[in-house]
Amino acid sequence: MASVPSLASTVQQRLAEGLSAALPEAGAADPLLRRSDRADFQANGILALAKRFKGNPRELATKVVDAIPANDVLAEIEVSGPGFLNITVSDAAIVRTLAARAADARLGVPLNEAAGTTVIDYAQPNVAKEMHVGHLRSAVIGAAMVEILEFTGETVVRRHHIGDWGTQFGMLIQYLIEHPHELDHGSEGGEVSGEEAMSSLNRLYKASRALFDSDEEFKTRARARVVDLQAGDEQTLALWQRFVDESKIYFYSVFDKLDMDVRDPDIVGESGYNDMLQETCRLLEESGVAVRSEGALCVFFDDVKGPDGNPVPLIVQKSDGGFGYAATDLSAIRDRVGSLKASTLLYVVDARQSLHFKMVFETARRAGWLNDEVKAVQLAFGTVLGKDGKPFKTREGETIRLVDLLDEAIDRASAVVREKAQDLTEEEIAERGTQVGIGAVKYADLSTSAARDYKFDLDQMVSLNGDTSVYIQYAYARIRSILRKAGEAKPAAHPELALAASERALGLHLDGFGETVAEAAAEYAPHKVAGYLYQLASLYTTFYSECPVLKADTPEQVESRLFLCELTARTLHQGMALLGIRTPERL
Repeated sequence: MASVPSLASTVQQRLAEGLSAALPEAGAADPLLRRSDRADFQANGILALAKRFKGNPRELATKVVDAIPANDVLAEIEVSGPGFLNITVSDAAIVRTLAARAADARLGVPLNEAAGTTVIDYAQPNVAKEMHVGHLRSAVIGAAMVEILEFTGETVVRRHHIGDWGTQFGMLIQYLIEHPHELDHGSEGGEVSGEEAMSSLNRLYKASRALFDSDEEFKTRARARVVDLQAGDEQTLALWQRFVDESKIYFYSVFDKLDMDVRDPDIVGESGYNDMLQETCRLLEESGVAVRSEGALCVFFDDVKGPDGNPVPLIVQKSDGGFGYAATDLSAIRDRVGSLKASTLLYVVDARQSLHFKMVFETARRAGWLNDEVKAVQLAFGTVLGKDGKPFKTREGETIRLVDLLDEAIDRASAVVREKAQDLTEEEIAERGTQVGIGAVKYADLSTSAARDYKFDLDQMVSLNGDTSVYIQYAYARIRSILRKAGEAKPAAHPELALAASERALGLHLDGFGETVAEAAAEYAPHKVAGYLYQLASLYTTFYSECPVLKADTPEQVESRLFLCELTARTLHQGMALLGIRTPERL
């Protein structure tokens, strides 16, 4: 189906035609249309045009208005101030546009036919280590961008670049060789839970670390084991794989709780690029992009200097022959561009790693792996803070476990659902509590611009009032309740009916859904979708309080208001799905 033009684009087109007729020498000039609180839209482009062609802006604005033929979209155009146009559209035009959106399975969200392939690197936990609050944002923001980009037509390849390689594995594997039952579980043959898997890994990690720090002979054996691992020794690799598999049981349990779809083929950790590291270094050195400095292979940048004023290089290979993160990240770029044919590489990574990625991307550009056809972008995110505005930690100063945080959110949300619940069983309350609690955590993250830090405040997150997912979920559930009670009455668009002020406001906002989603995709800005949905729920609440739906004056008005209800519900449901948040039918 062809994309549904928004009311804004129709108005823009009418104005552009008027401009061309009034001022042919301006060519295809932009009227600079935007939503306005003085009318439905305001056009500001005439001022700049008048200045360019040395004319009087008010006179030019009047000529433009006179040049627009009578039509059924523009109800009124007023010339205001020095030459602004205040535009009011007809009620019938609003309803007809909404009817076209309602007839489209995509709700008018444009499908980008020329979209490319984006590889999104997000949700990067570490093997044998617990996921903590710091892992939350990469997972939640990345998953939302996957949904938004796929919905707008992009081919998306998910990549979870887990930390599954490095010197600590020598310590872990050597300890497991000497204590072979440390990863055994009591329930032989039974299914292992994520908590059990993490408990075993935690115990083993702490014990091996204590031994490594206190026993020089064990430390020597552990370091020798790293060499065996890197050399591909069979027994060592088999034990390393046990750590990876055990960790995956745990990862999947956390991602499952987060209601995130993480698949095995999408997990390509640091180890996945081992075979490419030597060649990456060779290509960089032979092309002159990287040079040897004190034995290490380095890339230098004019604008990156340390506190002492000396250049800080990107170290691709250390002087002892070992490889750092840069070698792995550059090999991953080669793989994603060469094998996966990516046109965009999107990294959802903490803002504190911005300098590293700036240097990695610039190195890849110099090497020719990134160019005008292939771009790399860091979607950098800020820190999760406690209510006090300081980094979020336990009272003991420990990093907070992600699982504990999610469980507490579910408990709080379940209490809210139970308080409001009507006709819900305990099982339904538990299910809704999970959907509301996880939704609350995701929405609090996604409603903030990714680059900003945000405060983790569960009391606020599960509140029924204010900018929360619970407020939006309740608006959706309320609409579903109205539609269930409608009986024989069916939603139908009635362009012939006049609209109340709150109906107009709701209709005009519904019309902006497609443009908002397209903008969020282009700018990697999921918070724009969240902001749109909160405003939609707020406008619906005003409409609901001012306009009786099932008790409207005429059967046609009942149908018309049910139509607005249904389109609002579909838009809320689709928008929340793009953020990875469930919308329960009943709350």
